[in-house]
Amino acid sequence: MPAKGTAPFATFLIVGPTCFFLGILFALFPYDYPILWTTPTAYKHAADLTLPPLTQYFALQENHLKFLHASPPLISRILHIVIGTGLLGFLMKLYKPSEANMLFDGASLALYMCGITVYIANIVKGLRTVTAGAYGGEVPSADGYAVGIERAEGDFVGREDSLRVLAASNTILALVLVGVLILQAGQWYAQRKEAEEMEAMDLKDEEKKAARVASAKENGKKKI
Repeated sequence: MPAKGTAPFATFLIVGPTCFFLGILFALFPYDYPILWTTPTAYKHAADLTLPPLTQYFALQENHLKFLHASPPLISRILHIVIGTGLLGFLMKLYKPSEANMLFDGASLALYMCGITVYIANIVKGLRTVTAGAYGGEVPSADGYAVGIERAEGDFVGREDSLRVLAASNTILALVLVGVLILQAGQWYAQRKEAEEMEAMDLKDEEKKAARVASAKENGKKKI
């Protein structure tokens, strides 16, 4: 039995998209992990085995990101529909909110919006940069040669740093989404415990009433 006030369907609309996005990020983790967390060894299936191991993994990540960004429009539309589904779940739960809704769902919505901000500001922008190859202010021209843009030193991010930022953005987004799940689980647990305590109090009240009624009957019999 769900605890009173948990709005199971609205919670499902939040938890479902959150787990969906975590699944996407998990699929990207094999590309991000060697770049952020380890010193990779040579990749035996790399196109150019003479390159340093880290350069090989940067090339793998770059090619994968280009493939993702070149996916059909249907893919991005489904992604945006799922994002909207999560927002719909928050709107349903925050309509005439209780104190628990304001605390848990309000914080969950704040994290969810942070995730959307990371997606738009870092990931979408990064995918466009990778596809265009516009690293460090260099934009490929029509003949395939990079055209440099004059900028002050340190005013731009190079190829490897751009790919690291994308990988780090995926990690940040995953942590934010895990936070949403933890808050939703915390809300369910808190409301479940509250419901159990209310049931226990009601049971005690009923027992006291039954004891009083039994005592009154016994007193009545004694008087007779």
